[in-house]
Amino acid sequence: MSADCVKTITEILNEEKWTRATLNNYSINNFKELDALIKLAYEEELQTEVKELCDEHLTHTKNSIAALYISGILGLRRQLIDDTNLVILITIFADNHKWNIVEFLCSSILEFGENKYALRTLADCYENENEEDKKFEVWERLIKVDYEEAEIVKVLAEKREEDGDIEGAVELYKKAIHRFVNKKLFSSVKEIWSKLIQYSPEEVDFFEHVNRKVSTIISDERASQLLEDLYGYYKSQEDWSRCIDILKEILMYDSKNAWARKEITDSYKAKYSYHSQLDEYIRLSNLNQSWRNVHDAIADFEKHISFDVGSFVSHKAWGIGKIRKINGDEITIDFVKKRDHKMSLKMAVNALTSLASDHISALKVRKKKEVLKNKIKSDVPWALKIVIKSFDNAANMKQIKAAIVPSILTPGEWSSWSTQARNILKEDPVFGNHPDKIDVFMVRDKPISKEEKIYNKFKAEKNFFNKIKALDDFVKISDPESDLFNEMFTYFANLLKSYTNADEQVAASFFVVKKLIDQYPFLNSAEFNLDFLNLIENIEDLESVYVGIDNADIRKQFLIALKQKEEWPDIYVRLFPKAMSTSIIDELSNSGHREKIEALFLSIADRYREFRETFIWIVKNYVSEKWCEKHNVSYEKILINMIHLLDITYREISDKRDVSDNRRLNKQILTFLIKDENLVNYINEADQDSVNRIYTLISDVKDLDVKLKQELKQLIKERFKGFKFYDEESPKADVKAAVRGLLVSEKAFKEKQKELKHIIEVEIPTNSKEIGAAIELGDLSENAEYKAGKEKQELLQIAVGKLQEDIDKAKVIDPKSITNDKIAFGIVVTLKNNISGENEVFTIMGPWESDPAKNIISYQSPFAGELLGHGKGEQLKFTINEREYDYSVEELVTADF
Repeated sequence: MSADCVKTITEILNEEKWTRATLNNYSINNFKELDALIKLAYEEELQTEVKELCDEHLTHTKNSIAALYISGILGLRRQLIDDTNLVILITIFADNHKWNIVEFLCSSILEFGENKYALRTLADCYENENEEDKKFEVWERLIKVDYEEAEIVKVLAEKREEDGDIEGAVELYKKAIHRFVNKKLFSSVKEIWSKLIQYSPEEVDFFEHVNRKVSTIISDERASQLLEDLYGYYKSQEDWSRCIDILKEILMYDSKNAWARKEITDSYKAKYSYHSQLDEYIRLSNLNQSWRNVHDAIADFEKHISFDVGSFVSHKAWGIGKIRKINGDEITIDFVKKRDHKMSLKMAVNALTSLASDHISALKVRKKKEVLKNKIKSDVPWALKIVIKSFDNAANMKQIKAAIVPSILTPGEWSSWSTQARNILKEDPVFGNHPDKIDVFMVRDKPISKEEKIYNKFKAEKNFFNKIKALDDFVKISDPESDLFNEMFTYFANLLKSYTNADEQVAASFFVVKKLIDQYPFLNSAEFNLDFLNLIENIEDLESVYVGIDNADIRKQFLIALKQKEEWPDIYVRLFPKAMSTSIIDELSNSGHREKIEALFLSIADRYREFRETFIWIVKNYVSEKWCEKHNVSYEKILINMIHLLDITYREISDKRDVSDNRRLNKQILTFLIKDENLVNYINEADQDSVNRIYTLISDVKDLDVKLKQELKQLIKERFKGFKFYDEESPKADVKAAVRGLLVSEKAFKEKQKELKHIIEVEIPTNSKEIGAAIELGDLSENAEYKAGKEKQELLQIAVGKLQEDIDKAKVIDPKSITNDKIAFGIVVTLKNNISGENEVFTIMGPWESDPAKNIISYQSPFAGELLGHGKGEQLKFTINEREYDYSVEELVTADF
């Protein structure tokens, strides 16, 4: 059967002769016979062989109908971008006016998804057959997938307009105007702009958006012309506030526009015709004088005109007041705490801020607190509108809170109120994001759709990966026919058109675009480089790019795609120290690469200081005694490494090095060792020598809670009767007995006192202010600043307690009291290493002065403990952590401290 399929297709190709007669005799049934052969090829899994056969045939017989069709359909089934063969085939039949076959071929292509060329050709086919209704139906489909097509959109809009479907026409005119702007065809833009003014003049946000695009893509001059047309409509409606806003925009494009200056003066006169001081304020601001900067004149006029009898004003010291009287250049104001206050107009303009009657500060004066409080709590949208407009229609949550807490709501009431407010700001179409500031909210004159709201958020968002989230949100509630979707999709697609050094944004865009093309194949284009292996070749630092992808789903897709490379397990191993992903370990494990996992973990365990965060992550997520047995890893070594890292993090915190990261790691280590009881369990199960080694290290971590050390010590004593701790053993009992309290130098003692004072007088008050500021942000359950502040507060309190405890038990040693006959605190000892033959010099001091890098060691350390009490000429042999030591005491001198 297999041989028959290939043989039959080969015979068809060899027997086919391309002539006009052959073309005229070709029917749809011929193509259906080819479809049957294609189906058979798939059933026999010979599709690749058949396609290669047809492609080879086309190299010497380029117009073979059978080869073009079979190769083209097989390509579509494999979702290949290149549909050249079918395009050639359709062109051949279209040129020969075989419209029934053209229709069949286009329909065959469209069975695999929308295709711009097929739709356009099918529409041409229906036009040639005078089937207008079918042509318009195809055009409706075409404009949903061809974002560059503008003229057909305009024709469809005009048809809907003729049919009386004004709402449908407006929808298409909006789509068309965006596309004409992108094509820089201003005459068409202006024509449709006029149509939209006629049918939907109130859609202010839409007009503003299009006008900004015209300014950016075409020119300011053209944008200004469009606004002049829009102004004409609002002038006819005597909507002077809107007229003024439009004229301000025109003057932003050209401040020398004399027509706009005259019109805005007339609009102000119409708007404030009732105002007692109108003419005087126009004169004072020089609004109608061309020599004055128009923007300064407008600002002056608007400040002056806000002062009228009955208007509310605000003063920094006197609070809210109401203008009672204006007499010439003198204004009389009743402030809450300063009645009948008189001041000149010039002083008032400079010292006072005018408030609308519904400004939140004015409402606090006009209404009783309980009435206003009940209104704010019962009608959250109303409250949001009031407060946001009080901040010139642009406010963030911090400003909203400052306006009503604690003057109206308590901090507790704000917590629940703000949660409801955030949901309303997100969902209610009356509210939107500022076009340039993602966290600033505005009140819309006209509600906008959820699609427009998400699009505006996308445009304002500065964070690349938050833009991806916005696009995901958009796709959930809308479809790709929207021109707003096209703008968002194009943002990511453009990054794939050409790149030489791919970064995390290019890598993330690859998966964003690929996912959308998988959902909507018509989005595909030969311009997009969707070859993952090619992407990888253009990434110089794979680890940094992977870590930089701030999106969990895309990271996972990236890892899966990496398996296309033969050496993917080695790449996973390379990525892991920076990525620390369970997905990496799971993929390696599921693919049978356990030896690589073991080698990776052992390598990191050996280099735990270099990869401290990775090592801690592995221990926290994978390590247990059973796991160590299974993977032939020493559990004791894991514990020793964790204790060393505990000591390192404590030291670096004390030295103010990477404090935040070290505190985080320190907390994770303590959780593993203490909270999860891994240390206690080990002490209860290990042999005496192992326990001795572990406790020796623990006791040497000087910043570890003394109480905790005592508890571990007691546990060991209960398990091992007669257990001797290194700090309780000494060749000279009188030396150990002399070591009471905490021996310190005067210099170290003063430094610790200074450190304690700094924490109490500087760090704790600063932390308290930070917590207070964080509380003002509200919603403590999701307030990262508040949580961080409280964590820091706890650490500071612990630090104060420990420092105070150490200072209380500290014993300052006078250098003059030291004798150099025995090794003790304050002695510099020279030892001969009998193994290497070299001399080694150590200074014995306390834990506060300890600096191992300079061979200054604490008398509390295991090493110093073996030296204490010995004198010159003595031989010392001892073992610490399985290392043998052999010394002769050569010299003892008093240290200079």
